[in-house]
Amino acid sequence: MNLKEPLWSKRTESNEHPSPSSSSPRDPESEAAAAAATSAVEELVNSLNKQRIYREVTLALRTGLCDVRAEFSFLRVCGLRFLLKSLRSIAQSDSSITLFSQTQSIPDLQVVPLLFEHSFKETEDEKVGSLDHILSVEPMKVKSPSTDSEVALALRVLEGCCLLHPESTRLAHQHKAIPVLMNVLSTRGVLEQGACLDALISILLDSSANQMDFEACNGIEEVAELIRDKQVDENLRMKCGEFLLLLIGHVNGRERSPIATIHEEFHGTSLLI
Repeated sequence: MNLKEPLWSKRTESNEHPSPSSSSPRDPESEAAAAAATSAVEELVNSLNKQRIYREVTLALRTGLCDVRAEFSFLRVCGLRFLLKSLRSIAQSDSSITLFSQTQSIPDLQVVPLLFEHSFKETEDEKVGSLDHILSVEPMKVKSPSTDSEVALALRVLEGCCLLHPESTRLAHQHKAIPVLMNVLSTRGVLEQGACLDALISILLDSSANQMDFEACNGIEEVAELIRDKQVDENLRMKCGEFLLLLIGHVNGRERSPIATIHEEFHGTSLLI
């Protein structure tokens, strides 16, 4: 919904082209009052515009997150696509980014936690420990595992959230993002691995906690192994090289970074077999 241009913002013909008979100078007090009224109208319009954008952002988040919580993967995919489209729209203006950041302080509207609770959740978590549910009246809830496209979309949404809202990297750390993403990198297909590398960059930069987790998981060595593996897709191997260049380039400008120790240990090691 777009606000129409307010009627009071249009000047009348008499104001734009004063008649010759009214060539006398205007009263300074009248001019000051008119300027104050115009300023008040502009503030009102800006306030209404801000409220409209906030409603649109929150509505988009609620709509997408509702599907992300679904039990079936195809519904979660729809929700993730909607969220990704919304994030791209939000990124078009600074005011929308600011309002999106404000929404991420509201638990019900936080995107990152839901990604780890649903799309990144391991299939093993859904295994049945006993057969007691057979004798019970209530049916057992069955949740479909995440498909490749769902994981790839979730990684793109995670990347977008961390780029638009740096505090989302802290939320990702709380859900053990680095071990989860390293598992995706080592077990999933090319589509998810490429998205995973982009997501890793977004949550590693300017996040000491995530960098320490990356060091604990031997992250650079894992990425280097993909480069060495001749059976890995050539485009993915190139993307791994770009990942290391971006990561090490960022470290060179921040010597105090926890990941700088990895760079020192890894420096000089050949990536070729």
